[in-house]
Amino acid sequence: MRTDIKRVAVIGAGTIGASWAAYFLSRGLPVTASDPSPGAPDLVRRMIDNAWPILMRLGGRPDADPAAWTFHADPVAALAGADFVQESAPERIEIKQELLARIDAALPADVVIASSTSGLLASRLSERCAHPERVVIGHPFNPPHLIPLVEVVGGAKGSPEAVAAAMGFYRAIGKHPIEIRKEVPGHLANRLQAALWREAVHLVAEGVASVADVDAAISEGPGLRWALMGPHTTFHLAGGEGGMENFLKHLMPAVTSWWPDLGDPKVGAALQQILVDGVAEGTGGASTTELARRRDEALVRILEARAASQQART
Repeated sequence: MRTDIKRVAVIGAGTIGASWAAYFLSRGLPVTASDPSPGAPDLVRRMIDNAWPILMRLGGRPDADPAAWTFHADPVAALAGADFVQESAPERIEIKQELLARIDAALPADVVIASSTSGLLASRLSERCAHPERVVIGHPFNPPHLIPLVEVVGGAKGSPEAVAAAMGFYRAIGKHPIEIRKEVPGHLANRLQAALWREAVHLVAEGVASVADVDAAISEGPGLRWALMGPHTTFHLAGGEGGMENFLKHLMPAVTSWWPDLGDPKVGAALQQILVDGVAEGTGGASTTELARRRDEALVRILEARAASQQART
């Protein structure tokens, strides 16, 4: 599989694709983008303009050119000269299958095609492709131009060479790719999010706490630690000097005793309204645009602090 990546095609240039395009450009990679929406070129342009100062703060190449992109309504035209493809079409299996088949037919067999799908299976996406072995999942976390994580899944049909090429590419441009070794709906990170949110909804439904207080229980507590380390390492530290071995011996019985009581809420109309009203109250009625702006500003500060901490350890 091709590993010397000099040009990337972004097929599907909505919010996710436009964010990917900005990131690739900041790493010195020319981009060809495609999307059927008439407003897509303007969206890509706004995303690049808005994200560029942040991307330069977060390790973008000084010689990167924010204008090094072109747009094509026809996805096949956008593939010319591409060494890697990042597909970010809508999350519908029939749309992605048809699009990926067109992409596959137009490219040399050694070009990796990575899908940004948040939960679909790679083996299903590539069913209509002549070369399914080069189709992998390259799922970013939103917003892709800020969050380092990329989940890479080869699935039942993706070749080890395609997975290795995708992992190497993402790592080379400053992402933190992780390999998902077995296909499961939702991959890994979204399943963890879904498990936590299921219990969060259950606690609201049972009247244990308000929506705002459930959110604060994460953002003002374990969420701060999770910006630095995952659940296994967190509990390793909770075991004191004995680490994970001590935690499993002394604290795991208490934790597992809670598991049978975890909820499986039925999210009907009444509970949905409680969640909608609770979020509005907890956010003070701020718009999603304003909340995203605050989130992204804070994410940049967290990423810069993490980078400084890592540099201090080396």
